[in-house]
Formats: sequence, structure tokens, C-alpha cells
Amino acid sequence: MADAADLRETTSSRARRWLRRTGTLLAAAPVLAGVLQVPAAPAVHAAAKPTGSRSVDVDITSLTPTAPAKSDTLTVSGTVTNDSGSTVSGAHVGLRVGPTMEGRNAIDSAARRTGYQQGADGTEIGGKYTEKIGKLGAGVSRDFTLSIPVNELHLGENGVYQLGVSLTGQSRSRPWQQVLGIERTFLPWQSSSPAKKTQLTYLWPLISTPHVTSRTDADEDRTPIFRDDRLKAELAPGGRLQQMVSLGKNLPITWVIDPDLLATVDAMTREYEVQNRHGDGTTTGRGQAVAKRWLNDLQKAVEGHQVVALPFSDPDIASLAHHGKNVPGALSHLRDATELASTTVQTVLGVKPRTDFAWPADGAVDSSIVDVATSAGAHNVIARSDSLRETGNLSYTPTAARQIGGGNTAVVADARLSTAFNGDMSKADNSTLAIQRFLAQSQMINLQSPDRQRSIVVAPQRIPTTSQAQAMAAALEGLSGEWSQLMNLGEAAKAKPDPNATQRVPSTRAYPGSLRRQELPTQAFKDVDTTQSTLNRFEKILTAKYRVVTPFGNAIRREMSTSWRGDARGATHFRDGVKGYLNGLTKKVRIIPKTDMTLSGRSATIPVTVQNNLVQGVRLRLVLESQQGNRLAVSEPQVVNVEGGHSQSVKFGTTANANGPVWVSAQLVTPDGQPYGLKRSFEVNVTEITSTVILVIAGGVLLLVLAGIRIYLQRKRTATANGGDEDPQENGADEATDAESDGSDPATALVPEQPSDPAPDTGSQSAGASGAGEKVDH
Repeated sequence: MADAADLRETTSSRARRWLRRTGTLLAAAPVLAGVLQVPAAPAVHAAAKPTGSRSVDVDITSLTPTAPAKSDTLTVSGTVTNDSGSTVSGAHVGLRVGPTMEGRNAIDSAARRTGYQQGADGTEIGGKYTEKIGKLGAGVSRDFTLSIPVNELHLGENGVYQLGVSLTGQSRSRPWQQVLGIERTFLPWQSSSPAKKTQLTYLWPLISTPHVTSRTDADEDRTPIFRDDRLKAELAPGGRLQQMVSLGKNLPITWVIDPDLLATVDAMTREYEVQNRHGDGTTTGRGQAVAKRWLNDLQKAVEGHQVVALPFSDPDIASLAHHGKNVPGALSHLRDATELASTTVQTVLGVKPRTDFAWPADGAVDSSIVDVATSAGAHNVIARSDSLRETGNLSYTPTAARQIGGGNTAVVADARLSTAFNGDMSKADNSTLAIQRFLAQSQMINLQSPDRQRSIVVAPQRIPTTSQAQAMAAALEGLSGEWSQLMNLGEAAKAKPDPNATQRVPSTRAYPGSLRRQELPTQAFKDVDTTQSTLNRFEKILTAKYRVVTPFGNAIRREMSTSWRGDARGATHFRDGVKGYLNGLTKKVRIIPKTDMTLSGRSATIPVTVQNNLVQGVRLRLVLESQQGNRLAVSEPQVVNVEGGHSQSVKFGTTANANGPVWVSAQLVTPDGQPYGLKRSFEVNVTEITSTVILVIAGGVLLLVLAGIRIYLQRKRTATANGGDEDPQENGADEATDAESDGSDPATALVPEQPSDPAPDTGSQSAGASGAGEKVDH
């Protein structure tokens, strides 16, 4: 079999070589393969090596200054890597200045283009401004740095110039000088100020994911329990949030802050616990020092800047609009979160924030989102131009502010500028190109209509990475005041709208499907409603409501956070954790189950025990209800106050009107009449009056009769001895009156005194035989 396979392989190889030599058309190959039984050609495992002007990868890792003046020297650094399979020789790196860009679309097109295009990529500035690379082996990289005076670039009128760095050399297969690799970027050039500068607003978001659970330690300080301690790393030197504050303090930006982040960091400045990975315990948090330092730095950084506070925990407005607004109580959480935002920021930072701005995810809006956002008092909605698209074929980028009816304003952020720093900015070449492209687009906006005053807003990604934040800061630092001036978000919202700009909010159908798939589902808001309803009932019985209402109220708001987008599993786990923990607390206040009881007689008391395993006291009512009130009547409901960690027994009086079993139920009720916890049912069996009781009653009646006869005979003898002068009946009446005045009952004066019943315990009035349930005699 092996020889046959080798023979087929040899035959196949000879056939393929024959096809190549003769140049036979590929269309004839199947016929020949059928004759020679040639198997299909094996798949190509390795990607083809780049050739031509894509043979060498050129990366620009640094360009300074980003927006040069005439007297500056431009320095460009980077790396060249030979991606071809052969050695490149006689290579050098040079700078090419291309033509000015004709518009914003031209910048995008040039950025996407790969490979060298003669004429479009300009001519090389040769001579001493190039750097020799020499021989560059396959797969080998080499660094370079080019420095050239700006006046040697021969830049003309104001504009965005295409700037290229190319490697020129030769290979064995193509032994002549040619461009083997090129990288393009952009150079803004402004030699004179325009008639009117563009007003630019840059939002600087301080937002994080939820870190605090609904749980607190069972102590007087209500020590919070965190999901993890990752926030400590973000606040530490070099961390994401530390960099956001450190970079932002010197930039002309508008701070956009989630108050939940401030509340979380503020909690970290004191004692806190961190939940173990498997949720089976906690460890002590160690982030107090970095939390205090970060808050102190932030307080200084926001001085003199406008602060916009999002609703507490940054609720997902689009999810609320599409899936939550029809769930009872969902929109009320947005109003509460807005009110809490102002209080939190003022308490932690000491500044009064703006709370009249709503920021849907990625600035995507539709009519339902605007309705929900404005219902909570946000009369300014931050949208984005790829959502609220222009339909009037304007030749320029219009002012951000748009009047959308009802006294509401859409502040439309520029999509190109807002997404300029998405992606991996940790690579120097990516961040350098992003910075130059951002500056080029911002200058081009001004060049579109230099005589028209316009206000542009930039709303970057909600949670920038450290490298993205650094690139954003570098771009703002390089933004030339020659064509732009920075302003805050409040001023941008008040800018005069462009009458030619679109003001029509898209319909719900226009909302992007990719974003809709990331939204919280309707079930999430139903879970929120269930948890809130449970919390509402629970808080009514507590004597220290704040110990529960605050942590659970914040946790419920965190369940609706925009940061759960893309993490459906994490969102569900968080909601289940909040709901499960709250249900566990509510079950710590309960009625202890009772066994069936036996009542001997027409009246007795039934004890019911309420247990409170919380660390605080509770106050509620206990209702005992007979299923057959005509046979067994019970007393009125009673108010129960139980201290934390204690139990209390409550006694109910009963009156039996008939013998036999009757079902009785015990139910805890909140002060406003809502049932609380499980209803406990048990059977009460009313028995016949016992023979002992009958004998006692008969004996008492007999003694009463005998006492009456004795009194009668005694008085008759007395009357006879006195000669019948006194009326025996009148004398007896006097004695009876005297007996009443002495406090004794003549009818029972001679009845033997019965011992009193012992006092009942907290468990039952009188225990019956083992296994026979409780027995109560009266």
C-alpha cells in the first residue's frame, strides 16, 4: 500500500511539473487529473509574503511637534521591518510631503490606503535628511529617526498635509531602487489665524464598573463588602483612574463623573472587606491610602473646571427605553439616581455639578431614548453624529447644539473625533497616527468654513484605558490655539444652533442592532422590580432602616449600569447576588413553626413565637386567624417588637363554641398591612369538658346549696329564740349585704380555695404527651 501511495505521489508531482512547464490552461487540469488520478492540490498553509511597496512594514512611533510652527524642526522616529522573504539592500528611509487634503473624507481615505502610489504620496526630501539602512535581512527590524527643519518642507497655505515615511531599496528579484514600504500620517499646518476659531469641548469621563456589593458586615459601622479589589490598582500610581486625574488636571476639559465611583472610593478610605473569589468569605481591603490620595488629587483637579454628574451608577438609558420603561417602577430609579448624583458629588468633592445632561451609550439616540432621558430632568442629551446624521448635504460640520423640541437640546458630538482613540493605543505607532489624525480632523473642521463660528463636542469612549487616556491628553496638548479654542459642555449646549443642521431624532427602528444586542433584557428590569418590592416590605419592619436601605438601594441602581454592556453573564450574576442576599435577610425574621394543639375547655391562650436573627430590632404585627371563626374565635392582632438576635412569644386568647379540630394560621404583617414572610398553619383540637371539671362544678353547686340551707336554719333558730320579733328574710338580707361589703361572695364563701395554675413558658401553655402536640387546659 505504501508503494502504491508513493507511486501516486510521484505521478502527481510529475504531472504538476509538466503542467507548469507547458503552461497548460488550468481549465484542462481536471481532465488530466482524471486520467492520471492526480489528487487535489494541498491547501496553502502559510500566507503569501508581501511584495512590491508592501514588502517592508514602516511604523511611525513618534512625531514632534504634532502641529509645528515655521521655526520648528520636525522629528519623526519609527521602525522598519522586512516582511518579505528576501534581503533588502541599499535601503534608506526618507520623508515625503504629499498634497493638502481636500476634506475630512480625504483624510479617511488616505489613512486607509496601503502601498505606495506615485504622485499621491509626494516626492522624497532627499540628501542629508534621509537615513541609510543598508542591508535589511528577511524578518529584521531597524529603528530610524529623521529630523528636518519645517521650512525645508516647503509647506504653502494653511491646511492638512499628507506626510509619508518611506523605505526605498532593492531586492534580489527586483534589483533597482524602488519604494518597498510606506506609512502615511498627517501634518496640520497653520501659519496664520483664521477669521473665527472653532470652539471645542472635550469630555473627560471618570467612570468605572460596579465594585461594591449589597452586603455589609454585621457591625455598627456597616462595613461595605466589595466584589473585588481591582479598583485599588486603578487608583494606584500608574493605574487607569490615577492617570485620568493626573492627565486631566492640566487640560481644558469638562469632567463627566459617575457619582457611584466617588461613593465607592470614599468607602475605600475607611475599613472595607473584599469578597473571596468563591464567595465563601471576605478579606480585609488594603486600598485606604491610594483611595485617600486619589480623592485628594481629584478635588484639586476639578477646581475651576465644570463637573457634569451622570445619574448614580450611570444607568443604561437605552436599555431602560427599549426594555424597562414598561416595567413598574423602572423609570423611578432613574429619577432617584439623578437626585442622588448631585448630593454625592457635593459631599465627596465639595463642588456643585451639572445634572441636566444624559449620555446614552455611544451617543446613539432615538425618540424613546430622548423621552426617557428627559423624563428624569436631563434636558440636554449627549448624542453622536453617526446617530443623529446630517441629511441636508452640508459642506461643513455644524455646531453641536440642536433644538429637538420640548425645550430639550441634543448636544451632537463629532463621531470621527470621538472615536479617534478607540483600539489599542499601547502601541506607539497606533497612538502616534491617532493623535495626528485627530489634529488633522479638528483643523479640517475649521478649514471647511473659517468664517463661520461653530462649536464642536468630543465625547470619547466611556471607560478609556490608560494608553487611550495618554493619547487623548497628548492630542489635546498638541491642539493648536491657532484654529481652536476650548470651552465647557454647558457653554456648548447654549451655543446658537445651526438652522441648516438636522434636528430630527431618529426613530426606534434606526437604533443600531449591534448596540441593541448589548442591552439589558426586560427580565433584568423585572428582577430589579422584584428586588425593590422585597426591599420596600423589608424596610417597613426595621427600626434602623438606613442600615439596609442605603446599601441595597445603591446595589439596585448598579444593576442597571451601562458598564454591564458586553457582560450579560456578569450582570445576571450581580442581580442574582443582590436578590439572594436580600431574601436571606428577610427570612431571618420569622414565625417559629408550631405543632398541632389541643384545647381542653371553652377558653384558653395560644402562644406564637417570633424569631429575629437580624442585628437590629424589628416592629410588626402578628395576626392569628381561625379558619372557622364560628367554632373557635381568637383575639385581635398584636404589635410585636423584637430586638436583634432575640425571640418573643405572643399569647392570643381563644374562645371555643364547639368541639373538634379547627385550622389556625399565624401571619406576620408589616405596619402598613402587607403580609410578611411565610404563613404558619397548625391544627387546634377543642375537646369535651373533662369529668374532673364536671365534678368540681357539681361539688361547688352542692356546697352552695348546703350553705344556703345552713344560713336559713341558723336564722330561723335565732328568730325563734328572740320570740319572733325579727323577720328572718330581712336579717338574711343584712348579712348578705355585710358579706358583699367585706369583699367576699356569700355564694362561694364555703367553697374550698383552688390552687392557681402555673405561669406558661414561652413555648406553650401546657405540654401534652410526647408526640401528641401541645395541650392547653383552662
